[in-house]
Amino acid sequence: MGWMADETGLDRNAANHVPLTPLSFLQRGAQVFRTRTAVIYGPHRKSYAEYHERVTRLASALTGMGVRPGDVVATILPNIPAQAEAHFGVPACGAVLNAINTRLDADTVAYILDHGQAKVVLCDPHFMDMLTAAMARMEGPAPQVIEVADRHGGAPAASEHLEYEDLLARGDPDLAWIMPGDEWESLALNYTSGTTGRPKGVVYHHRGAYLNAMGQVLSWRMVLHPVYLTIVPLFHCNGWCHTWMMPVLGGTLVCCRDIAAKPIFDAIADEGVTHFGGAPIVLNALVNAPPEARRTFDHVVEVFTAGAPPAPATLAKIETMGFNITHVYGLTETYGPATECCWSADWDHLQGADRAAVKARQGVAMPFMEPVDVWDDEDRPVPRDGTTKGEIVFRGNGVMKGYLKNPEATAEAFAGGVFRSGDIAVIHPDSYVQIADRAKDIIISGGENVSSVEVEGCLMGHDAVSLCAVVAKPDEKWGEVPCAFVELKDGADATEAELIAYARERLAGFKTPKRVVFRDLPKTSTGKIQKFELRSLARDL
Repeated sequence: MGWMADETGLDRNAANHVPLTPLSFLQRGAQVFRTRTAVIYGPHRKSYAEYHERVTRLASALTGMGVRPGDVVATILPNIPAQAEAHFGVPACGAVLNAINTRLDADTVAYILDHGQAKVVLCDPHFMDMLTAAMARMEGPAPQVIEVADRHGGAPAASEHLEYEDLLARGDPDLAWIMPGDEWESLALNYTSGTTGRPKGVVYHHRGAYLNAMGQVLSWRMVLHPVYLTIVPLFHCNGWCHTWMMPVLGGTLVCCRDIAAKPIFDAIADEGVTHFGGAPIVLNALVNAPPEARRTFDHVVEVFTAGAPPAPATLAKIETMGFNITHVYGLTETYGPATECCWSADWDHLQGADRAAVKARQGVAMPFMEPVDVWDDEDRPVPRDGTTKGEIVFRGNGVMKGYLKNPEATAEAFAGGVFRSGDIAVIHPDSYVQIADRAKDIIISGGENVSSVEVEGCLMGHDAVSLCAVVAKPDEKWGEVPCAFVELKDGADATEAELIAYARERLAGFKTPKRVVFRDLPKTSTGKIQKFELRSLARDL
């Protein structure tokens, strides 16, 4: 279907078919926007020509370290220029980028480095001790380490490892980039908590990242030369693909190491930031910022927010401060945002809580995705009545290749020819999706996914704990935080502070329960814990 009767000679060839890759964005940007500012971080200000040269030197230097196409190069970095450069420089030598969450514990990082078989890791001095501990726990060979000093951010070099700028000095600025021969080649490896304690490795391809970036240009209504502030961590879905996106429009990337109200307001006022993305906690920080942290500005800042739906009170306040909020939704498996609450003129009359309620919807598919749907247990679309619940399913170019070395989980995720999100939602008559619950008990704290199974497994390791269940507790600052309900062993004793401290020693800080409640757990006749009752209790704590 779609083929003409005679297409003799109408074949794909080098002239009419080029694999899609975000690498082409910076290649073009270095030509078209050569003298424009590409990256800003304090005194670090680089033009597109300089940005391209640094990326090329990185690719060359990694090749000199023995990195070959298909190898994995990891980063443990905040949102600083080296992290942005790695997003282009690592794939430019044919390797796959694995940006690791800086908030993880050493045991989890050890697992990720082993599972991905990273050959090199770029690490910020603040995380060097954690990396050292992680490498000591690895089962396989440890990666070569490059320390990325950040004097501007208060992180001078603190080890004997080769420093990043010295690494770049070794690189050839004229190296020819290794462009993918097939757009299905792997570009990035990201780890997600999933529903178990061990994270799963989500593999992105060049095509998906290219189309995701281009689609968000449309969804965000962007024009030439946006100024983008990196608040979304670049280790989270590769910063929602925004770093790859900026060269498309000759945009400026403003790096932000410490996410707080003052540096955000300063960047907007001093650098003219026009766009940023972030979890609702970022919006709360701006709304509640003290007068001394605030700055005035005379333009509207466009904001993508995702994670837990933003509170109506927060939306009502922040939109009067010069920010226009668009709620987006997605998962690591969809390269970050895959739906948008595309605003309709029919809603212009809405105010206050009614307006916020509409804006909090997860919305409709972005341009690079096929229409998003909600399916019932029989894999049939639920009625579009805003009431009937089902599972959100995705299909399109913005869906991952699959889970690395985990064909069973990949097959389960793609059952029925769709990606099954695990998120329970309704779909409204206008086709807008709205999440009703999280089927797999993932807690979203400050934009970070927390596996309740992992936290439960940790607490069950305490000698006094017989049984526990962890659920999300609403939190004004973080959106949600883990709350643990615990049954103690007969004759055993433990305090809330003791169990929180126990978990903090073994888990990343954002995974640590903020409350521990001692009580009998509600169970079904088959012994299954009824978490819906615990969620109700947690809301009232």
